[in-house]
Amino acid sequence: MLDFSNSGIQKLIERKGWKKLDEFERIKSIYNYVRDEILFGYNVDDSIPASKVLEDGYGQCNTKGTLFMAILRACGIPCRVHGFTIDKKLQKGAMTGFVYKMAPQNVFHSWVEVYFENQWYELEAFILDKAYLMKLQDQNPECKGAFCGYGVAVKDFRNPVIDFDRNNTYIQSEGINQDFGVYDCPDELLKEHHQEMSAIKSFAYRNLGRHLMNRNVRKIRNR
Repeated sequence: MLDFSNSGIQKLIERKGWKKLDEFERIKSIYNYVRDEILFGYNVDDSIPASKVLEDGYGQCNTKGTLFMAILRACGIPCRVHGFTIDKKLQKGAMTGFVYKMAPQNVFHSWVEVYFENQWYELEAFILDKAYLMKLQDQNPECKGAFCGYGVAVKDFRNPVIDFDRNNTYIQSEGINQDFGVYDCPDELLKEHHQEMSAIKSFAYRNLGRHLMNRNVRKIRNR
């Protein structure tokens, strides 16, 4: 899945000049790119390779994480993936109607951990692009504290920690209800853990549900 030798990924790295930056600026620039230039949205499957996420131009926690890891590895930055499940109420609003009703209670989730200056940093807030998050904040001006829904689960909705500056970043962590631990790559994580859905529900998600979810996300971002 971390197909960083793919020509599209290699051309992106060259165009951005990431390998020429010092290590901190390299991590920060890659993080900001994946967060804001790969838009929040739902791909066909968690197991798609990084090159497909780049081609789609959008992704969610697991798929954006795959692209993030591929670019980091290609640029010499050690990283790993940490798997979880989150309560589906975190997705309410992005999921609506029968899509939300049919969704499993526990949604497969992951974030990326980066090794820098002798410690591991937990990076999760690359999931939502800033444009989407800011519109969501604008549409919920009454919320001054915790918020859960629309792909967000944080204690401080007005000031979530989403920028990397030698710190952990979180945007869905308050919705976590099960911890699967850390893995060297998403392939290894998905061999042991994945989204549990029946064949019928999986087909419905791929061919209808995710398109409705993406439409809801675009509506929020474009208001």
